[in-house]
Amino acid sequence: MADDVKDTLPPPPSSHSREGPGELKHNAIGFLDALVIGINSTSPAYSLAAVIGAVVALVGVYAPGVVLASFVPMLLIASAFFYLNRVDQDCGTTFSWVTRAMGPWAGWFGGWAIMMTGVLVVGSLADVAVGFGLLTVGLDGWASNDLVRQLLAVLVILVMTAICVIGTEASAHVQNVLILAQVASLLAFAVVAIQRVYAGTSSLGAVDPQISWLNPFGAGGAALTGGLLLGVFMYWGWESAVNLTEEVKNSASAPGRAGIWSTVILLGTYLSVTIAVVAFAGPAYLAENASEEEFIFASLAGQVLGGWDWLVLLAVSTSALASTQTTIIPASRTGLSMARRGALPAAFARIHPRFRTPHVSTWAVAVVAIVWYLVVSQISENALLDSLTALSLLIAFYYALTGIACAVYYRRHLTENVRNFLLIGAGPVIGAVLLLWLLVESVIDMSDPANSYSGASWFGLGPPLVIGILIAVAGLLIMVARRLSSDRFWHERPGVCDPDAARGTGTGRSGSGGP
Repeated sequence: MADDVKDTLPPPPSSHSREGPGELKHNAIGFLDALVIGINSTSPAYSLAAVIGAVVALVGVYAPGVVLASFVPMLLIASAFFYLNRVDQDCGTTFSWVTRAMGPWAGWFGGWAIMMTGVLVVGSLADVAVGFGLLTVGLDGWASNDLVRQLLAVLVILVMTAICVIGTEASAHVQNVLILAQVASLLAFAVVAIQRVYAGTSSLGAVDPQISWLNPFGAGGAALTGGLLLGVFMYWGWESAVNLTEEVKNSASAPGRAGIWSTVILLGTYLSVTIAVVAFAGPAYLAENASEEEFIFASLAGQVLGGWDWLVLLAVSTSALASTQTTIIPASRTGLSMARRGALPAAFARIHPRFRTPHVSTWAVAVVAIVWYLVVSQISENALLDSLTALSLLIAFYYALTGIACAVYYRRHLTENVRNFLLIGAGPVIGAVLLLWLLVESVIDMSDPANSYSGASWFGLGPPLVIGILIAVAGLLIMVARRLSSDRFWHERPGVCDPDAARGTGTGRSGSGGP
Protein backbone atom coordinates (compact mmCIF):
# COMPACT_ATOMS: atom_id res chain seq x y z
CA MET A 1 0.00 0.00 0.00
CA ALA A 2 2.63 2.52 1.09
CA ASP A 3 5.05 1.73 -1.74
CA ASP A 4 2.40 2.52 -4.38
CA VAL A 5 1.85 6.00 -2.97
CA LYS A 6 5.26 7.17 -1.87
CA ASP A 7 6.59 7.76 -5.38
CA THR A 8 4.04 10.55 -5.88
CA LEU A 9 5.07 12.37 -2.69
CA PRO A 10 8.09 14.51 -1.86
CA PRO A 11 11.13 12.43 -0.90
CA PRO A 12 11.87 11.92 2.78
CA PRO A 13 14.77 13.79 4.35
CA SER A 14 18.05 11.94 4.61
CA SER A 15 18.86 10.29 7.94
CA HIS A 16 21.85 11.33 9.99
CA SER A 17 24.58 8.73 10.28
CA ARG A 18 25.95 10.15 13.53
CA GLU A 19 24.14 11.82 16.35
CA GLY A 20 25.08 15.34 17.36
CA PRO A 21 24.97 16.92 20.80
CA GLY A 22 21.58 16.50 22.44
CA GLU A 23 20.38 13.89 19.94
CA LEU A 24 19.16 10.35 20.47
CA LYS A 25 21.26 7.42 19.30
CA HIS A 26 20.63 6.92 15.58
CA ASN A 27 20.25 3.48 13.96
CA ALA A 28 20.08 1.81 17.39
CA ILE A 29 17.47 -0.76 16.35
CA GLY A 30 15.99 -2.20 13.16
CA PHE A 31 12.52 -2.75 11.70
CA LEU A 32 11.87 -6.05 13.51
CA ASP A 33 12.84 -4.57 16.87
CA ALA A 34 10.49 -1.64 16.27
CA LEU A 35 7.74 -4.07 15.22
CA VAL A 36 8.13 -6.10 18.42
CA ILE A 37 8.02 -2.94 20.54
CA GLY A 38 4.90 -1.79 18.70
CA ILE A 39 3.15 -5.10 19.37
CA ASN A 40 4.27 -5.33 22.98
CA SER A 41 3.13 -1.79 23.69
CA THR A 42 -0.47 -2.89 23.17
CA SER A 43 0.04 -5.62 25.80
CA PRO A 44 -1.93 -8.16 23.69
CA ALA A 45 -2.33 -10.92 26.29
CA TYR A 46 -3.34 -8.46 29.01
CA SER A 47 -5.63 -6.52 26.64
CA LEU A 48 -7.43 -9.73 25.71
CA ALA A 49 -7.69 -10.79 29.33
CA ALA A 50 -9.05 -7.42 30.42
CA VAL A 51 -11.53 -6.90 27.59
CA ILE A 52 -12.78 -10.24 26.28
CA GLY A 53 -15.39 -10.88 28.99
CA ALA A 54 -16.84 -7.37 28.77
CA VAL A 55 -17.03 -7.48 24.95
CA VAL A 56 -18.86 -10.82 24.97
CA ALA A 57 -21.24 -9.50 27.62
CA LEU A 58 -22.13 -6.68 25.21
CA VAL A 59 -22.31 -8.46 21.86
CA GLY A 60 -22.30 -12.21 22.58
CA VAL A 61 -20.95 -14.41 19.82
CA TYR A 62 -20.35 -11.35 17.63
CA ALA A 63 -17.27 -10.42 19.69
CA PRO A 64 -14.92 -11.42 16.81
CA GLY A 65 -16.83 -9.01 14.56
CA VAL A 66 -16.30 -6.17 17.03
CA VAL A 67 -12.58 -7.02 17.14
CA LEU A 68 -12.55 -6.80 13.34
CA ALA A 69 -14.50 -3.51 13.29
CA SER A 70 -12.20 -1.96 15.91
CA PHE A 71 -9.27 -2.70 13.62
CA VAL A 72 -10.55 -0.38 10.87
CA PRO A 73 -9.94 3.02 12.54
CA MET A 74 -6.62 1.75 13.90
CA LEU A 75 -5.38 0.83 10.41
CA LEU A 76 -6.53 4.16 8.99
CA ILE A 77 -4.74 6.11 11.71
CA ALA A 78 -1.65 3.89 11.31
CA SER A 79 -1.61 5.02 7.67
CA ALA A 80 -1.56 8.64 8.87
CA PHE A 81 1.38 7.85 11.17
CA PHE A 82 3.26 6.27 8.25
CA TYR A 83 2.92 9.23 5.89
CA LEU A 84 3.52 11.90 8.51
CA ASN A 85 6.61 10.10 9.76
CA ARG A 86 7.82 9.89 6.18
CA VAL A 87 8.27 13.64 5.97
CA ASP A 88 8.96 14.41 9.66
CA GLN A 89 10.96 11.89 11.67
CA ASP A 90 10.42 13.46 15.07
CA CYS A 91 10.11 11.28 18.19
CA GLY A 92 7.25 13.53 19.33
CA THR A 93 5.04 12.13 16.50
CA THR A 94 1.55 13.58 17.09
CA PHE A 95 2.91 16.64 18.90
CA SER A 96 5.30 17.57 16.09
CA TRP A 97 2.96 16.70 13.22
CA VAL A 98 -0.11 18.46 14.60
CA THR A 99 2.00 21.53 15.42
CA ARG A 100 3.25 21.66 11.83
CA ALA A 101 -0.18 21.08 10.30
CA MET A 102 -2.51 22.90 12.70
CA GLY A 103 -0.42 25.16 14.91
CA PRO A 104 1.25 25.06 18.36
CA TRP A 105 -1.89 25.13 20.52
CA ALA A 106 -3.38 21.99 18.98
CA GLY A 107 0.05 20.37 18.86
CA TRP A 108 0.70 21.03 22.54
CA PHE A 109 -2.57 19.39 23.57
CA GLY A 110 -1.79 16.36 21.37
CA GLY A 111 1.57 15.96 23.11
CA TRP A 112 0.03 16.43 26.55
CA ALA A 113 -2.53 13.67 25.86
CA ILE A 114 0.23 11.22 24.91
CA MET A 115 2.24 11.98 28.03
CA MET A 116 -0.78 11.59 30.28
CA THR A 117 -1.70 8.18 28.82
CA GLY A 118 1.64 6.93 30.11
CA VAL A 119 1.00 8.40 33.55
CA LEU A 120 -2.46 6.81 33.79
CA VAL A 121 -1.60 3.31 32.66
CA VAL A 122 1.98 2.44 33.68
CA GLY A 123 1.12 1.73 37.33
CA SER A 124 -1.85 -0.46 36.42
CA LEU A 125 0.23 -2.46 33.95
CA ALA A 126 2.93 -3.06 36.56
CA ASP A 127 0.25 -4.09 39.05
CA VAL A 128 -1.15 -6.67 36.62
CA ALA A 129 2.34 -7.92 35.75
CA VAL A 130 3.06 -8.50 39.44
CA GLY A 131 -0.34 -10.02 40.22
CA PHE A 132 -0.27 -12.56 37.39
CA GLY A 133 3.41 -13.24 37.95
CA LEU A 134 2.70 -14.20 41.56
CA LEU A 135 -0.21 -16.38 40.47
CA THR A 136 2.07 -18.10 37.96
CA VAL A 137 4.43 -19.26 40.70
CA GLY A 138 1.65 -20.13 43.11
CA LEU A 139 1.98 -17.16 45.48
CA ASP A 140 -1.75 -16.44 45.51
CA GLY A 141 -1.59 -14.94 49.02
CA TRP A 142 0.97 -12.38 47.95
CA ALA A 143 -1.11 -11.55 44.87
CA SER A 144 -4.11 -10.70 47.05
CA ASN A 145 -2.03 -8.58 49.47
CA ASP A 146 -2.36 -4.95 48.33
CA LEU A 147 0.77 -3.73 50.10
CA VAL A 148 3.01 -6.48 48.70
CA ARG A 149 1.61 -6.09 45.21
CA GLN A 150 2.00 -2.31 45.20
CA LEU A 151 5.57 -2.41 46.49
CA LEU A 152 6.53 -4.95 43.83
CA ALA A 153 4.70 -2.92 41.15
CA VAL A 154 6.74 0.18 42.06
CA LEU A 155 9.92 -1.93 41.86
CA VAL A 156 8.88 -3.19 38.42
CA ILE A 157 8.33 0.38 37.17
CA LEU A 158 11.76 1.43 38.44
CA VAL A 159 13.49 -1.54 36.79
CA MET A 160 11.68 -1.08 33.47
CA THR A 161 12.45 2.64 33.51
CA ALA A 162 16.13 1.91 34.15
CA ILE A 163 16.17 -0.41 31.11
CA CYS A 164 14.62 2.38 29.00
CA VAL A 165 17.35 4.77 30.16
CA ILE A 166 20.21 2.31 29.66
CA GLY A 167 19.44 2.21 25.96
CA THR A 168 17.01 1.44 23.18
CA GLU A 169 18.99 -1.68 22.24
CA ALA A 170 18.59 -3.06 25.77
CA SER A 171 14.88 -2.29 25.64
CA ALA A 172 14.57 -4.11 22.31
CA HIS A 173 16.38 -7.20 23.63
CA VAL A 174 14.04 -7.41 26.62
CA GLN A 175 10.99 -6.96 24.37
CA ASN A 176 12.12 -9.71 21.97
CA VAL A 177 12.18 -12.21 24.82
CA LEU A 178 8.85 -11.10 26.27
CA ILE A 179 6.98 -11.22 22.94
CA LEU A 180 8.02 -14.84 22.38
CA ALA A 181 6.63 -15.83 25.79
CA GLN A 182 3.20 -14.31 25.26
CA VAL A 183 2.69 -15.18 21.57
CA ALA A 184 3.62 -18.84 22.15
CA SER A 185 1.29 -19.04 25.16
CA LEU A 186 -1.63 -17.36 23.38
CA LEU A 187 -1.31 -19.61 20.33
CA ALA A 188 -1.13 -22.70 22.53
CA PHE A 189 -4.28 -21.57 24.35
CA ALA A 190 -6.19 -20.90 21.11
CA VAL A 191 -5.17 -24.15 19.41
CA VAL A 192 -6.02 -26.36 22.41
CA ALA A 193 -9.33 -24.55 23.00
CA ILE A 194 -10.49 -25.01 19.40
CA GLN A 195 -9.30 -28.64 19.37
CA ARG A 196 -11.34 -29.36 22.50
CA VAL A 197 -14.41 -27.67 21.04
CA TYR A 198 -14.42 -29.93 17.99
CA ALA A 199 -13.50 -32.96 20.11
CA GLY A 200 -16.47 -32.27 22.37
CA THR A 201 -14.36 -32.20 25.53
CA SER A 202 -15.03 -28.62 26.64
CA SER A 203 -16.09 -28.43 30.28
CA LEU A 204 -18.27 -25.37 29.57
CA GLY A 205 -21.04 -24.43 27.14
CA ALA A 206 -19.02 -24.81 23.96
CA VAL A 207 -20.41 -23.72 20.58
CA ASP A 208 -19.01 -24.36 17.10
CA PRO A 209 -17.44 -21.29 15.46
CA GLN A 210 -19.55 -19.65 12.74
CA ILE A 211 -18.61 -17.23 9.95
CA SER A 212 -21.52 -15.03 11.10
CA TRP A 213 -19.52 -14.20 14.25
CA LEU A 214 -17.48 -11.81 12.11
CA ASN A 215 -20.52 -9.56 11.57
CA PRO A 216 -19.96 -6.53 13.86
CA PHE A 217 -23.59 -5.39 13.44
CA GLY A 218 -25.09 -8.69 14.58
CA ALA A 219 -25.80 -7.47 18.11
CA GLY A 220 -27.15 -4.03 17.16
CA GLY A 221 -25.81 -0.48 17.10
CA ALA A 222 -25.74 0.33 20.82
CA ALA A 223 -23.83 -2.84 21.67
CA LEU A 224 -21.41 -2.18 18.82
CA THR A 225 -20.62 1.27 20.20
CA GLY A 226 -19.73 -0.12 23.60
CA GLY A 227 -17.66 -2.88 22.03
CA LEU A 228 -15.73 -0.44 19.85
CA LEU A 229 -14.85 1.65 22.88
CA LEU A 230 -13.25 -1.44 24.41
CA GLY A 231 -11.64 -2.28 21.07
CA VAL A 232 -9.83 1.08 21.00
CA PHE A 233 -8.17 0.13 24.29
CA MET A 234 -7.22 -3.31 22.90
CA TYR A 235 -5.33 -1.90 19.92
CA TRP A 236 -3.88 1.20 21.57
CA GLY A 237 -0.09 1.41 21.85
CA TRP A 238 1.22 0.27 18.45
CA GLU A 239 2.54 3.78 17.70
CA SER A 240 5.40 3.29 20.18
CA ALA A 241 7.33 1.97 17.18
CA VAL A 242 6.98 5.37 15.53
CA ASN A 243 8.04 7.25 18.67
CA LEU A 244 11.41 5.52 18.21
CA THR A 245 11.77 6.94 14.70
CA GLU A 246 14.98 8.86 15.46
CA GLU A 247 16.56 5.66 16.79
CA VAL A 248 15.45 3.22 14.05
CA LYS A 249 17.37 2.35 10.89
CA ASN A 250 15.66 3.66 7.71
CA SER A 251 13.78 6.10 9.93
CA ALA A 252 11.69 7.59 7.11
CA SER A 253 9.87 4.32 6.41
CA ALA A 254 10.68 1.52 8.90
CA PRO A 255 8.89 2.97 11.98
CA GLY A 256 5.72 3.71 10.01
CA ARG A 257 5.72 0.23 8.46
CA ALA A 258 6.26 -1.27 11.91
CA GLY A 259 3.19 0.60 13.16
CA ILE A 260 1.00 -0.63 10.30
CA TRP A 261 2.19 -4.24 10.59
CA SER A 262 1.68 -4.13 14.35
CA THR A 263 -2.05 -3.48 13.87
CA VAL A 264 -2.31 -6.29 11.29
CA ILE A 265 -0.55 -8.83 13.53
CA LEU A 266 -2.70 -7.75 16.47
CA LEU A 267 -5.83 -8.30 14.40
CA GLY A 268 -4.80 -11.90 13.65
CA THR A 269 -3.92 -12.56 17.30
CA TYR A 270 -7.08 -11.00 18.70
CA LEU A 271 -9.38 -12.74 16.22
CA SER A 272 -7.93 -16.21 16.79
CA VAL A 273 -8.01 -15.97 20.60
CA THR A 274 -11.46 -14.33 20.69
CA ILE A 275 -12.96 -17.04 18.47
CA ALA A 276 -11.32 -19.72 20.61
CA VAL A 277 -12.60 -18.19 23.87
CA VAL A 278 -16.17 -17.72 22.65
CA ALA A 279 -16.27 -21.21 21.12
CA PHE A 280 -14.85 -22.97 24.19
CA ALA A 281 -16.71 -21.14 26.98
CA GLY A 282 -19.85 -20.02 25.20
CA PRO A 283 -21.34 -16.52 25.46
CA ALA A 284 -23.49 -17.28 28.53
CA TYR A 285 -20.55 -18.23 30.75
CA LEU A 286 -18.48 -15.26 29.61
CA ALA A 287 -21.33 -12.80 30.14
CA GLU A 288 -21.97 -14.14 33.65
CA ASN A 289 -18.32 -13.69 34.60
CA ALA A 290 -17.59 -10.41 32.77
CA SER A 291 -17.20 -8.53 36.07
CA GLU A 292 -14.08 -10.55 36.87
CA GLU A 293 -12.13 -8.48 34.32
CA GLU A 294 -8.75 -10.01 33.48
CA PHE A 295 -9.12 -12.91 35.94
CA ILE A 296 -11.75 -14.54 33.73
CA PHE A 297 -8.85 -15.36 31.43
CA ALA A 298 -7.03 -17.02 34.32
CA SER A 299 -10.10 -19.14 35.00
CA LEU A 300 -10.40 -20.17 31.36
CA ALA A 301 -6.71 -21.05 31.24
CA GLY A 302 -7.29 -23.70 33.88
CA GLN A 303 -10.35 -25.02 32.03
CA VAL A 304 -8.52 -25.25 28.69
CA LEU A 305 -4.97 -26.22 29.64
CA GLY A 306 -5.44 -27.92 32.99
CA GLY A 307 -2.11 -28.09 34.78
CA TRP A 308 -0.51 -26.03 32.03
CA ASP A 309 -2.63 -22.98 32.87
CA TRP A 310 0.50 -21.23 34.11
CA LEU A 311 1.37 -20.65 30.44
CA VAL A 312 -1.50 -18.19 30.05
CA LEU A 313 -0.87 -16.64 33.46
CA LEU A 314 2.74 -16.13 32.39
CA ALA A 315 1.60 -14.67 29.06
CA VAL A 316 -0.57 -12.04 30.79
CA SER A 317 2.22 -11.23 33.24
CA THR A 318 4.89 -10.84 30.55
CA SER A 319 2.46 -8.91 28.38
CA ALA A 320 1.81 -6.36 31.12
CA LEU A 321 5.52 -6.31 32.00
CA ALA A 322 6.50 -5.58 28.41
CA SER A 323 3.89 -2.86 28.10
CA THR A 324 5.03 -1.28 31.39
CA GLN A 325 8.34 -0.60 29.69
CA THR A 326 7.16 0.29 26.20
CA THR A 327 4.38 2.62 27.39
CA ILE A 328 7.05 4.82 28.93
CA ILE A 329 8.63 5.29 25.47
CA PRO A 330 5.92 7.46 23.80
CA ALA A 331 5.49 9.62 26.89
CA SER A 332 9.22 10.20 27.40
CA ARG A 333 9.98 10.80 23.70
CA THR A 334 7.06 13.21 23.44
CA GLY A 335 8.35 15.10 26.49
CA LEU A 336 11.78 15.28 24.85
CA SER A 337 10.33 16.60 21.58
CA MET A 338 8.18 19.19 23.34
CA ALA A 339 11.13 20.47 25.41
CA ARG A 340 13.36 20.56 22.33
CA ARG A 341 10.92 22.94 20.66
CA GLY A 342 10.41 25.07 23.80
CA ALA A 343 6.94 23.72 24.66
CA LEU A 344 8.21 22.27 27.97
CA PRO A 345 11.15 23.25 30.23
CA ALA A 346 14.56 22.57 28.70
CA ALA A 347 15.41 19.94 31.36
CA PHE A 348 13.11 17.45 29.61
CA ALA A 349 15.31 17.68 26.51
CA ARG A 350 18.46 16.45 28.25
CA ILE A 351 20.07 13.38 26.68
CA HIS A 352 22.17 10.98 28.74
CA PRO A 353 25.79 11.48 27.55
CA ARG A 354 26.55 7.75 27.55
CA PHE A 355 23.27 6.01 26.72
CA ARG A 356 21.90 8.68 24.33
CA THR A 357 18.39 8.40 25.79
CA PRO A 358 16.11 11.13 27.27
CA HIS A 359 16.84 10.17 30.88
CA VAL A 360 15.25 13.20 32.55
CA SER A 361 12.00 12.89 30.60
CA THR A 362 11.93 9.13 31.13
CA TRP A 363 12.40 9.28 34.89
CA ALA A 364 9.93 12.16 35.17
CA VAL A 365 7.20 10.10 33.50
CA ALA A 366 7.98 7.12 35.75
CA VAL A 367 7.92 9.16 38.97
CA VAL A 368 4.61 10.87 38.14
CA ALA A 369 3.13 7.50 37.10
CA ILE A 370 4.20 5.93 40.42
CA VAL A 371 2.67 8.78 42.41
CA TRP A 372 -0.57 8.53 40.44
CA TYR A 373 -0.71 4.74 40.91
CA LEU A 374 -0.11 4.87 44.66
CA VAL A 375 -2.52 7.74 45.31
CA VAL A 376 -5.37 6.30 43.23
CA SER A 377 -4.79 2.82 44.68
CA GLN A 378 -5.38 4.22 48.15
CA ILE A 379 -8.82 5.42 47.07
CA SER A 380 -9.85 1.95 45.84
CA GLU A 381 -9.03 -0.69 43.27
CA ASN A 382 -12.11 0.43 41.35
CA ALA A 383 -10.76 3.98 41.24
CA LEU A 384 -7.65 2.62 39.55
CA LEU A 385 -9.85 0.90 36.96
CA ASP A 386 -11.78 4.16 36.49
CA SER A 387 -8.51 5.93 35.67
CA LEU A 388 -7.88 3.31 32.99
CA THR A 389 -11.34 3.93 31.56
CA ALA A 390 -10.42 7.61 31.20
CA LEU A 391 -7.69 6.48 28.81
CA SER A 392 -10.21 6.04 26.00
CA LEU A 393 -10.82 9.80 25.99
CA LEU A 394 -7.11 10.62 25.58
CA ILE A 395 -6.48 7.84 23.05
CA ALA A 396 -9.40 8.77 20.82
CA PHE A 397 -8.43 12.45 21.02
CA TYR A 398 -4.80 12.24 19.92
CA TYR A 399 -5.40 9.49 17.35
CA ALA A 400 -8.18 11.57 15.77
CA LEU A 401 -6.00 14.68 15.88
CA THR A 402 -3.25 12.81 14.02
CA GLY A 403 -5.64 11.60 11.30
CA ILE A 404 -6.89 15.14 10.66
CA ALA A 405 -3.35 16.54 10.72
CA CYS A 406 -2.30 14.08 8.00
CA ALA A 407 -4.96 15.28 5.57
CA VAL A 408 -4.27 18.93 6.41
CA TYR A 409 -0.49 18.58 6.12
CA TYR A 410 -0.63 16.78 2.77
CA ARG A 411 -3.55 18.76 1.36
CA ARG A 412 -1.61 19.91 -1.71
CA HIS A 413 -1.02 16.30 -2.73
CA LEU A 414 -4.44 14.75 -2.11
CA THR A 415 -5.81 15.44 -5.58
CA GLU A 416 -2.73 14.22 -7.47
CA ASN A 417 -4.14 10.70 -7.76
CA VAL A 418 -6.74 8.37 -6.28
CA ARG A 419 -4.25 6.57 -4.01
CA ASN A 420 -3.15 9.79 -2.35
CA PHE A 421 -6.74 10.83 -1.82
CA LEU A 422 -7.73 7.52 -0.24
CA LEU A 423 -4.64 6.62 1.80
CA ILE A 424 -3.49 10.06 2.97
CA GLY A 425 -6.72 12.05 2.91
CA ALA A 426 -10.00 10.15 3.11
CA GLY A 427 -8.70 7.16 5.08
CA PRO A 428 -7.13 9.07 8.00
CA VAL A 429 -10.07 11.50 8.11
CA ILE A 430 -12.59 8.63 8.25
CA GLY A 431 -10.54 7.04 11.02
CA ALA A 432 -10.51 10.36 12.87
CA VAL A 433 -14.29 10.81 12.50
CA LEU A 434 -14.90 7.30 13.85
CA LEU A 435 -12.69 8.01 16.84
CA LEU A 436 -14.31 11.39 17.50
CA TRP A 437 -17.69 9.67 17.43
CA LEU A 438 -16.40 7.17 19.99
CA LEU A 439 -15.02 10.07 22.04
CA VAL A 440 -18.45 11.71 22.19
CA GLU A 441 -20.08 8.39 23.05
CA SER A 442 -17.50 7.90 25.80
CA VAL A 443 -18.25 11.30 27.32
CA ILE A 444 -21.99 10.59 27.29
CA ASP A 445 -21.46 7.16 28.84
CA MET A 446 -19.01 8.39 31.48
CA SER A 447 -21.26 11.23 32.55
CA ASP A 448 -23.44 8.65 34.32
CA PRO A 449 -21.74 7.51 37.55
CA ALA A 450 -23.53 4.17 37.32
CA ASN A 451 -21.38 3.27 34.30
CA SER A 452 -18.10 3.52 36.22
CA TYR A 453 -16.35 0.60 37.90
CA SER A 454 -16.81 2.11 41.34
CA GLY A 455 -20.34 3.37 40.75
CA ALA A 456 -19.32 6.46 42.71
CA SER A 457 -20.33 10.00 41.83
CA TRP A 458 -17.67 12.69 41.61
CA PHE A 459 -19.29 16.12 41.28
CA GLY A 460 -22.36 14.40 39.84
CA LEU A 461 -20.36 12.72 37.08
CA GLY A 462 -18.64 9.38 36.60
CA PRO A 463 -15.05 9.26 37.96
CA PRO A 464 -13.49 8.51 34.53
CA LEU A 465 -14.99 11.66 33.02
CA VAL A 466 -13.87 13.75 35.99
CA ILE A 467 -10.34 12.38 35.60
CA GLY A 468 -10.42 13.27 31.90
CA ILE A 469 -11.64 16.79 32.65
CA LEU A 470 -8.98 17.30 35.34
CA ILE A 471 -6.26 16.21 32.91
CA ALA A 472 -7.56 18.63 30.27
CA VAL A 473 -7.73 21.52 32.76
CA ALA A 474 -4.26 20.75 34.12
CA GLY A 475 -2.94 20.69 30.56
CA LEU A 476 -4.55 24.03 29.78
CA LEU A 477 -3.08 25.67 32.90
CA ILE A 478 0.41 24.29 32.24
CA MET A 479 0.19 25.33 28.59
CA VAL A 480 -0.80 28.91 29.50
CA ALA A 481 1.95 29.07 32.13
CA ARG A 482 4.48 27.86 29.59
CA ARG A 483 3.24 30.40 27.04
CA LEU A 484 3.76 33.23 29.55
CA SER A 485 7.25 32.06 30.53
CA SER A 486 8.61 31.27 27.04
CA ASP A 487 7.23 32.31 23.67
CA ARG A 488 9.67 30.55 21.30
CA PHE A 489 7.44 27.56 20.50
CA TRP A 490 4.25 29.62 20.22
CA HIS A 491 5.54 31.55 17.20
CA GLU A 492 5.45 28.44 15.00
CA ARG A 493 2.97 28.68 12.15
CA PRO A 494 1.15 25.74 10.54
CA GLY A 495 2.24 24.77 7.05
CA VAL A 496 1.76 22.14 4.37
CA CYS A 497 3.91 19.39 2.94
CA ASP A 498 6.01 21.36 0.49
CA PRO A 499 8.26 19.36 -1.91
CA ASP A 500 11.15 21.83 -1.82
CA ALA A 501 11.12 22.11 1.99
CA ALA A 502 10.84 18.34 2.38
CA ARG A 503 14.09 17.90 0.45
CA GLY A 504 15.77 19.92 3.18
CA THR A 505 15.77 19.08 6.85
CA GLY A 506 12.32 17.87 7.82
CA THR A 507 13.60 16.19 10.94
CA GLY A 508 11.46 18.16 13.32
CA ARG A 509 14.42 19.38 15.35
CA SER A 510 14.74 22.85 13.88
CA GLY A 511 11.55 24.20 15.46
CA SER A 512 10.39 25.78 12.20
CA GLY A 513 6.76 25.81 11.24
CA GLY A 514 7.13 24.10 7.88
CA PRO A 515 8.36 20.58 7.10
